[in-house]
Amino acid sequence: MLEKLYALGITPSNSRPRVSNDNAYAESLFKTVKYRPNYQPKGFPTIEEARQWAYEFVQWYNFEHHHSGINFLTPVQRHSEDFGLDVLVKRKAVYEEAKQTNPQRWSRETRDWSISETVYLNPEKEEVEGKVEKVS
Repeated sequence: MLEKLYALGITPSNSRPRVSNDNAYAESLFKTVKYRPNYQPKGFPTIEEARQWAYEFVQWYNFEHHHSGINFLTPVQRHSEDFGLDVLVKRKAVYEEAKQTNPQRWSRETRDWSISETVYLNPEKEEVEGKVEKVS
């Protein structure tokens, strides 16, 4: 395989620069799959059952699973036209009200509910600072 890649002028790579995992998104998804309560590590009796399980997983993942990396939005909320901002605006309001009600519980500012427009596997420092602050 390597000889064919070299013959085609392709330099194979086992990982991204500065990162030991092959693909952070795939690794994260694999972990999410493996920790689902109905995960089948020994496989499925039929292809239909495997397809049904995969369909249900994708539905749950996209519509119900709140991702910490996207401020506890679901992928559907994050990729909606308004970036799920209505949800984030409400969350920010709840946090601000809680801080006003119980200021002794807050040693710092409330959680940052802004979201980035762009996602990077290996962000450079300048890119990390480009978060979108649309929640007010």
